[in-house]
Amino acid sequence: MSVLLFCLGLILAYAGMLGLCLAMDRHWKQLASAFEPGWQRLCRPLGWLLLTLSLLVAWQVWPPAMAPVGWLGMLSLGGISLLFLLPYQPRLALWLPLVAAPVLLALGVMG
Repeated sequence: MSVLLFCLGLILAYAGMLGLCLAMDRHWKQLASAFEPGWQRLCRPLGWLLLTLSLLVAWQVWPPAMAPVGWLGMLSLGGISLLFLLPYQPRLALWLPLVAAPVLLALGVMG
C-alpha cells in the first residue's frame, strides 16, 4: 500500500510542478496554447494545491518527522522528470499525470 501511496505522491508532486510551470507565459505558450488563456490563471493555485496534497500523502507514507524530507525528495523527482521531458517531449509532459493516475488506480484495484 505504501508503494502506491508513494507513487500517488510522486504523481501529485509532478502535477503540482507542472501547474506552477504552466502558470508562466513561456511554458503556457509551449505546452497549452490550444487551451483558453483563462485556464492559465488557475494553474498557479492548482499547482500549490497539488503540492500540498502531495505533502499530505507523504505524511501517510512516512512517519511525521521524516515526511517533509521524503516530500522534498518527491518534489525533486517530479521536478527533474518534468525538466527532462519539457525540451524533448512537451506533449507527454503535459499529459503524463492524466495517464499515470488511472494506471495507478488500476494497479491499486488489482493488487
